[in-house]
Amino acid sequence: MIDKNNKSLGRVMKKYKTRIADIILQKRLQSKGAVLIEGAKWCGKTTTASQFANSILYMQDPAAKNQNLKMADIAPSKLLQGETPRLIDEWQLAPKLWDAVRFEVDQRDEFNQFILTGSAVPADLTDISHTGIGRIARMTMRPMSLFESGESAGSVSIKELFAGSSQIDGTNNLTIEDLAYLICRGGWPMALDCSQEIALQQAIDYYDAVVNMDISRVDNVERNLERTKKILQSYARFIGSQTKIPTIKEDVRTSEADTISDATVSSYIDALKKIFVLEDCPAWNPNLRSKTAIRTSDTRYFTDPSIATAAMGIGPQDLINDLNTMGLFFENLCLRDLRIYAEVLDGNVYHYRDKSGLECNAVIHLRNGSYGLIEIKLGGDTLINEGVATLNKLAKNIDTTRMKQPSFKMILTGLGSYAYKREDDIFIVPVSCLKM
Repeated sequence: MIDKNNKSLGRVMKKYKTRIADIILQKRLQSKGAVLIEGAKWCGKTTTASQFANSILYMQDPAAKNQNLKMADIAPSKLLQGETPRLIDEWQLAPKLWDAVRFEVDQRDEFNQFILTGSAVPADLTDISHTGIGRIARMTMRPMSLFESGESAGSVSIKELFAGSSQIDGTNNLTIEDLAYLICRGGWPMALDCSQEIALQQAIDYYDAVVNMDISRVDNVERNLERTKKILQSYARFIGSQTKIPTIKEDVRTSEADTISDATVSSYIDALKKIFVLEDCPAWNPNLRSKTAIRTSDTRYFTDPSIATAAMGIGPQDLINDLNTMGLFFENLCLRDLRIYAEVLDGNVYHYRDKSGLECNAVIHLRNGSYGLIEIKLGGDTLINEGVATLNKLAKNIDTTRMKQPSFKMILTGLGSYAYKREDDIFIVPVSCLKM
């Protein structure tokens, strides 16, 4: 069980918490001249980058901002001088720096030169003449997984399961109250080491910043505050589904006189994806023995489940009072963690559903063709048994003459006391035991 109430009123400053993104950033720097770190605001991009930087340029420093912007326009190469790797934070304030970095990387002809970080709001690409391909690598950071924030002991490794490990163990120390709290708190670094009340406020403040400012800063298109709220609420209601845009449109309409169009709803959703608020899960398309049609629609999710709870205006106790909703939001929490773990393994996370209704919550597919099948269940023997049946049926349907056997089949749970392997070789793993 986690203790949420023994913190002081303010935030306790502690040493840097190791991030899985550290591994990815190090690999990118070893193979490219520059690395651009993208991701949701407040997820720790600058803090992580600063651990690797030997010099830092803060473009938004009030004492030097005007001078930095003028220099970026007149002689951008001057801003790139310093020990390498050099971190340029909030680079998007002066988009010309992109071409300057790309050119400087060419001139130096060395890896490990620059790290670019900034707001989740995309830069104005008008003044950028080169994509940076081959010179500037990209990586995505997300809010913290439970392993990074310390709520997962990490006794079960996805990497080891892909390597063929057949034995697991681990103990789950999280209660249903803990899980509800973690869903609403999210993985925001600034929410750690806070009292419960202050920790929960971080996601609410993030949501407020998105609807009041960031949604209109994406492409300088003024967007309606109330409409943004309604679209986010609708997305939260349809979390974990393949709901179509027309359905979302009807859900957000306030009256028959509301003339909102599919295109308008799509534009809001696209903007929210650009600033890493929403992150849908793409469909998995395996080779099957049968001719069953596979659904190709993406599944609706948030980058972090706490954004969904903030959009709905609900807290931990509300989730406990509605376990069906909690199960869907728990699914989003697991998708967040699985994406973080998969990325460092050079993999991606997908969702499977076919026309017969057979559905698998998550498939981790690696670049080498290996894959693992994962069903996500909050807890309970009935739900776990349903997940087992799903995994076995899907595995049986896959044409293993054309693709590999699944490396593992897993039920990822919220509750339950232990991590273990069943007699049918399916792993039962509490999310509080999982790591990359």
